[in-house]
Amino acid sequence: MPNPTVIASGFAFFAKHDVPWPITVLFALLLTGLIVCLAMEEQIHAKKSLIAGVFAIICLLAGTATGVLTFDKIIVGSTEVIPTESEIQIEPLDHSEDLDGPITINRNAADKEPADHTSQTDDPQAKTVPEDDPSATDGGEEDHHLFLDGEQISMPVYIPGIDWGVIAIIFGSSLFVDAASKSGIFSWIAIKVTKASGGDPLRLLFFYGIMTVVFSAVLNNVTAMIIVGSLTVVSLEKLGRREMLLGFLLIEGLLTNIGGLLTLISSVPNIIVGTTAEISFVEFFRKSAPYVLVATLVTLWMGAKAFNIGRLKTVEEKDEGRKLVSGFDENDGVESKSFFWFSTIVLVLFILTIAFASVIPFVSDLGMGFVALSYAAIMLIRFKSEVNRFYSSIDWDLLGFFMALFAIIYVMEHAGVLASIGTGLQMILQDVTSATGNKLDAAILLVGSAAFSSVTDNIPLAAMLAKILQQLGAEGTSSLWWSVIFGANLGGNITPIGSASTLVAVTIMHKHGLKLSFAGFVKAAFLFAIIQITIAILYVLFILPML
Repeated sequence: MPNPTVIASGFAFFAKHDVPWPITVLFALLLTGLIVCLAMEEQIHAKKSLIAGVFAIICLLAGTATGVLTFDKIIVGSTEVIPTESEIQIEPLDHSEDLDGPITINRNAADKEPADHTSQTDDPQAKTVPEDDPSATDGGEEDHHLFLDGEQISMPVYIPGIDWGVIAIIFGSSLFVDAASKSGIFSWIAIKVTKASGGDPLRLLFFYGIMTVVFSAVLNNVTAMIIVGSLTVVSLEKLGRREMLLGFLLIEGLLTNIGGLLTLISSVPNIIVGTTAEISFVEFFRKSAPYVLVATLVTLWMGAKAFNIGRLKTVEEKDEGRKLVSGFDENDGVESKSFFWFSTIVLVLFILTIAFASVIPFVSDLGMGFVALSYAAIMLIRFKSEVNRFYSSIDWDLLGFFMALFAIIYVMEHAGVLASIGTGLQMILQDVTSATGNKLDAAILLVGSAAFSSVTDNIPLAAMLAKILQQLGAEGTSSLWWSVIFGANLGGNITPIGSASTLVAVTIMHKHGLKLSFAGFVKAAFLFAIIQITIAILYVLFILPML
């Protein structure tokens, strides 16, 4: 009987089991089918949530039928411990009984002789976990990752696979932004920025592009896209430039993933790979900032050309633009000064709390999803008798799509699809050279991680690649780590499902009557992604080693 899944500290500890290759191929084909159907979203006249939901049902049934999914009880509320002994014995868990007490761990005392890993312990049911057993670890540590205490409960198999933190961030941020917008704060900011641009569309694009990168660096990408997207809609409608809205939103969606490269805490792949490679916050910023600056300017320039967003050329056009924006009154949308200032203070606190959530006591344990939901609740107090109208504005299709997608990826992990991706990359690297840091290795790893992260969740992919590099003995200064970081982030710009923020950008487009299908996004964004990835390859190969 396989061990139960332990949910603790945001990670799952699974018993290792081999999956026959025909089953892995079957699920890889299902993943391919999902991508094809999403690409033909308009042709089959189905919403993203329904497409992903149908595939989630098929994957879960297939996972159950083939035995790749386990149905053990879940242990929650446990504490992760990393013992240093070379061998740990875990008392057996009797699945016929509920686990009300802690998990008992017997360690070999330091003054005893080392245990013989080749022999069984006195207790035939006790589990011996040797130090070199890959199933004993959950991350990049050489020591064991075990969990103490906790309670065993029943839970549907697909529930642990859903990243509820992301769901909470999208749900809470959407509610917060919608409620805060009623104070006029976003229209006030939009009009201020618009007036500073003098009504020049190109200048406005650069202002909003820089704002997107900064917000994505200090907030999560989804929250940044929701806020900046709301401001963009207001500004362009005020200027009578609604025809440029699709271009602005697409460029901003692409820039969220570039901004996510700026700091160690800007994205989850940064945290996973950066901490495994022991890259400090300051070093991360120092090495990534030059690329972010160049990629931002190139993306804005390309976007202006691609969507015909230009400067006001003649004196008459400039005078007309200045005259137009001078007539804007940022206080028009402010109905209550007290609520406006309250929203302003709460917005600033929201941004600061999200930015420093990882270091704020207690909040760091609860996560950014808790922050988003908490601030949403604070804002909704103002509308306590009519909060139901804000619930109706939530994009339930987006939330449903993410939940179904997470369930699919969860099955893909169990079916060995993601592991096969990582194994394939490892074989390629080993075939190219046995030394880490080789330029060809770095280029292959960056392109490969970008390609795979465009169609799969980049978080488990980054975790697998970080583990592979650690096993290969890559040094902390190796450019291979940065290949994974750049690839995992930039791959989200190839398809709308490769990044939560680009999917949010497409959702905002649809909300305002702008149609952009899966295939349409790929067609519009592909050249941007290729240029960004090309610059990243040149940067990792030739610039990073000098920094």
